[in-house]
Amino acid sequence: MDVVAMTFASGWASGLNAYATVFLLGLIGRLGGMAGIPEGFQRTDVLVIMGVLAVVEFFADKIPYLDSIWDAVSTFIRPVAGALIGALLAGANGDLLPVTMGALGGVTALVSHTARAGVRLAVNTSPEPISNIGASLVGDAALIAVLSLAIAYPAQAALLAAVLLAGTIALAILLLAQIRKGVTALQGWLATR
Repeated sequence: MDVVAMTFASGWASGLNAYATVFLLGLIGRLGGMAGIPEGFQRTDVLVIMGVLAVVEFFADKIPYLDSIWDAVSTFIRPVAGALIGALLAGANGDLLPVTMGALGGVTALVSHTARAGVRLAVNTSPEPISNIGASLVGDAALIAVLSLAIAYPAQAALLAAVLLAGTIALAILLLAQIRKGVTALQGWLATR
């Protein structure tokens, strides 16, 4: 397994949904017999907990403003998960490689999460719910596609994740004015609750 490519792809995916990333990697390791997937991800209790949390995030992600609040909380979870996944994929044992892969996974997850959260906040300013649900479903499909590809073709998955990450960053930059509007709208929404 190409650890650098797998770490980058998993870090990107963790920036979208850390729970689904651990769940899918665990399932692939357990059912597919994929070498290199941490044994801890494959445990039944971990699969159940991550599966439940992935489902909760799946639905929370479809509700305008709730998804932005979820993203705010996830700012502390997703990068740490990306770092841990990277370190575990590299076989964390105190060597420099796992620490480096942890940093790669964490930074990739943070950038992925930040760009995604900004775009989603901009989408929340749309008065209809279809764009929010559509953006969420595109993210879900991209996560599944990148992780599925990463199992057999980690370098290609990392390249796809890099392209998707660059596209999301570019989109966030283009939507900066709308993101500012989203922040104001979210603050207003929270004030009425």
